[in-house]
Order: sequence, then structure tokens, then C-alpha cells
Amino acid sequence: MRMNAITVAAGCAAVAACIGVGSAVAAGTDSQLERGRYIAMIGGCNDCHTANFFQSGGQVPENEWLKGDSLGWRGPWGTTFAPNLRLYMQKLSEDDWVKTARTLKTRPPMPWWALNAMSEADLRALHRFVRSLKEPGSSAPAYLPPDKAPAPPYMQLVLPPSKPGK
Repeated sequence: MRMNAITVAAGCAAVAACIGVGSAVAAGTDSQLERGRYIAMIGGCNDCHTANFFQSGGQVPENEWLKGDSLGWRGPWGTTFAPNLRLYMQKLSEDDWVKTARTLKTRPPMPWWALNAMSEADLRALHRFVRSLKEPGSSAPAYLPPDKAPAPPYMQLVLPPSKPGK
């Protein structure tokens, strides 16, 4: 089959367009990962979900981020431990994560109301960032009911009494 100059030019233009689209998609992915990293940082995710992050003033290497923590948060609800978000996100598709994040209600100290209010684009970027992290680590300790004392270390949280009618 013989190709003429128009066919060759059209073929080259199509290849160039595909290469350009592929580069734009890759750059979009990179920018979404950067956005997810930013959200994890400013959203305070690491403060609880990364061991020693809060105590060290954020001086924990990124390869240790979001692996959960054995520091307990004890209060009238019992003792909660920040779960390993790397393992958690591996179980959820991006769409499932968005649905979960929109309706999540959990025990303190998790600010679930802030997660519920995040934009869909930010939730998707956070999911992609967390899933991009390697070596997921192991699970954090399980929740303990109020009548079970956690092993140290743990933070004892005292909540103010609720006001009548609230």
C-alpha cells in the first residue's frame, strides 16, 4: 500500500496528539499526587496516622507516612488508634473511598466532619497519594471499649460536659 504525503502527515499528527495526551495524563497524575500529599499534610492526617509525626514536629520521612500508630486516644468512647491508611485505602476503589469519606462518622479524635466536607477532587487526590505510597506496613491496634485499659502510651482526652439540650 502506497502512502501519500497527506496520509503520512495525518498519521504523524495523530501520533503527536496521542503523545501529547499521554503526557498531559501523566502530568495530571503527578499534580494529583502532589495535591494529595498537600492535603495529607495540611489536613493533619499525619498527626495521628503517622507514628511520631506530631511529637517530632513533622520530622518523619514520607516513606513512613500514614502507616497508622499504636498511640491510643482514650476517652469516654473507649480507646481508638489511628488506622494504617495505606492498608485501608488498598481495600477501597477511588469511587468507594469518595462514598465512604462523604458519610463516615467515627469516634474521636478523628475529625470526620472535615473529611465529609472535602471536595470530591481533593478526596480523589488524597486516595491516589495514599495508594502511591509503598510498603504498606501492618495494622494499628484495634479499638478498645471504655472498660478496657490500653497499654501505654496513650493520650487521655477529657471532654467538657455537654450543655443541656445539646
